[in-house]
Amino acid sequence: MSTTRHAVLAQAGARLDRLPIDRWHYMITTLITAGLFIDLFDLYASGGILAAMVQSGWSTIGVNATYLAVSFAGLTVGAWGSGVLGDRLGRRFCYRMDLALYGCSAIAAVFAPNMATLIGLRFIMGIALGAEVVVSYATLAEFMPAAQRGRWVACMSLIANCGFFASLALAYFLIPALGWKAMFAVTGTAALVVGFARRWVPESPRWLESVGRVQEADALLNAIEATVARRHVLPPVPAAPANGPLDKPSAVPITVLFRQPVIGRTLIGILITVTVGITLYGFLQWLPTLFVKRGLAFGSSLQIVMLMALGLTTGTAIGMVLSDRLGRKPTIVGFSLLAAAIGVGVIFAAGPLFVIMNVALATCLGITHTVSYSVYVPELFETRYRLRGTGVCGAAGRLASVLVQFVIVSLYGAGGLPAIVALLVAVLVLEAIVIQIFGVETTKTPLEAIGAAARDIGAGALGPVATAGVPHASRT
Repeated sequence: MSTTRHAVLAQAGARLDRLPIDRWHYMITTLITAGLFIDLFDLYASGGILAAMVQSGWSTIGVNATYLAVSFAGLTVGAWGSGVLGDRLGRRFCYRMDLALYGCSAIAAVFAPNMATLIGLRFIMGIALGAEVVVSYATLAEFMPAAQRGRWVACMSLIANCGFFASLALAYFLIPALGWKAMFAVTGTAALVVGFARRWVPESPRWLESVGRVQEADALLNAIEATVARRHVLPPVPAAPANGPLDKPSAVPITVLFRQPVIGRTLIGILITVTVGITLYGFLQWLPTLFVKRGLAFGSSLQIVMLMALGLTTGTAIGMVLSDRLGRKPTIVGFSLLAAAIGVGVIFAAGPLFVIMNVALATCLGITHTVSYSVYVPELFETRYRLRGTGVCGAAGRLASVLVQFVIVSLYGAGGLPAIVALLVAVLVLEAIVIQIFGVETTKTPLEAIGAAARDIGAGALGPVATAGVPHASRT
């Protein structure tokens, strides 16, 4: 197909959404996913590393608590900071900077002379890890065609979450042989390699156009189209509107997230990330202890948790299939309510049924959190402030992950497992109700149209923005 200059200028969203899936999309997805895999691998590996530190006398349980607190503090700063920098300096700056920052600090951790130094380095690693999660999901969403965006972002989440099993397997063999510092050497080296390879991932054309760099966006889109056209016949470019894209769109302050018409979406995103923090990083992390308190042997409790981890992975795979077929809202609402119902059943179950229901609960959580956190949240915000919106939501979720640890201890003292499950059920039901009533359906809708729907609610509140060739989004 000819790749001569089109009569349109930029129209990034419409031109990217019309492209057939090509090797170029696989390359982009692979390089972005690789960084996210390293991120989750590190987070899951912390348990084994901390245990080895205590066993070797390098640390204590109390110092380990400080290490974890500093990690979450870094994750919170990284989620917020990457949102600000990603919207101001670009996605490419962030997704290369965060891996370089993590890789260098992880390699430095191998040579840390004491725990105080390691904790300082861990804060830096946490900043990089928090940034990677925000940037990865939002960036991939901006590259993928609207009709298949959900399954591709969910697929990235599925692969990245396999870092849990990979970290367990590597720690099992590597730590006894070479010590816990070898884990940092592996992840740090991998991060630097992936960060170098990411030089082939271009800047987001959507972001370039959103900040007025239309000529750069157009040149990049021409190059992408030429690459895809080598193996596919491209659909025609949608006709450009008479006014065309704006060369100098108005600046959008961070406060846009907290005023009409966007604040509703911000609150929905925060609710989703807080729900993830409470259920995954709170409830599930405490399950081994809760099971032991229930009378199970330690080995048996770990086996159940391993089965639940498998359920989470299975749920992520199911979420990948349902995201574009069933839709975002029905999937999130339906499986949040199902998880809540199963949670109530867990309180009264015993024997094999207790195991089955816990695995079923983890599977439902895997489905709803994959679609809500990985796919839905980045879609809620317009390109000009997508990373800031996602970053604010991510930071709220990280803070919830810290606070819920103390809440669970208090609830267990007051009412045992039923009290903790009551918290789980409450946040899941609240999430389902809020999204059903106030959530916007984003399935197979161009990102530009989703953002335009918010502007339609409060016309003029966000300033002028190009919506070239963009249909209206559903507000069901």
